[in-house]
Amino acid sequence: MANFSKITVPELIAKKGREKICALTAYDVLWARLLDEAGIDLILVGDSAAMIVLGYEDTLPITMEEMLIFARAVSRGAKRALVVGDMPFLSYQISPEEAIKNAGRFLKEGGCQAVKIEGGEEMAETIAAVVKAGIPVMGHIGLTPQRAHALGGFKVQGRDLESAKKLINDAKALEDAGVFSLVLECVPKELAAYITREVSVPTIGIGAGPHCDGQILVLPDLLGLFEAFRPKFVKFYANFAEEGRKALNAYLQEVKEGVFPGAKESFSLSDEVKKALGINVGEA
Repeated sequence: MANFSKITVPELIAKKGREKICALTAYDVLWARLLDEAGIDLILVGDSAAMIVLGYEDTLPITMEEMLIFARAVSRGAKRALVVGDMPFLSYQISPEEAIKNAGRFLKEGGCQAVKIEGGEEMAETIAAVVKAGIPVMGHIGLTPQRAHALGGFKVQGRDLESAKKLINDAKALEDAGVFSLVLECVPKELAAYITREVSVPTIGIGAGPHCDGQILVLPDLLGLFEAFRPKFVKFYANFAEEGRKALNAYLQEVKEGVFPGAKESFSLSDEVKKALGINVGEA
């Protein structure tokens, strides 16, 4: 049985170089509870909910109000894991003051213990302001989905010398700004390993190879539920989509054939009540 004392930000930082950090996304109370029971260290209430739950084509349309609904649900279910709220597009880019206000809502209204902010050196001043306000921040560099249009799409970052140097500078700038951890997304494994050695905070990879201090995946990807596309870095640990189809088809067939519900799934009146109502005792 996993230890159910709440994981804190300092405890997560202390895992660097000592114990791999295991993180996943979640969007509702049921999965948050299961992730907690499994011993997952960190749950990200990801803006990936825009695509996974709400059906948008990318993460840009999701709002603070929608993200807070998911955050509250996850926070109710996660009693052990550190819960991080993903700051949605335009909730932090306008000004440091706006970023502090919205980040604070994730803690005050969403029940989170920290927030995640995308962007490198250009976001360092904003991140420093949020940290100074007492709100722990997880950084996110490499492929930053909210900036996918500017990056030329969803592709690996840091493959050439210039962009690799930029990512190294980004990582150091965010470390100086006070992030407690750093997501590296779609980064060559050698570069991710270098950044991991160079910064004092844990790196958490997604498509960044095995040398990061931890790993994160989008939960429906891991479970084989999201079928719109499958990134190279995703490994299916189950095929819930296929199993779900089998279950739905079986249910449909049994309902059509009158097999479900059967006696086991039905309630019965007592013989005394049947007699009083004039129902044949042996009927149904």
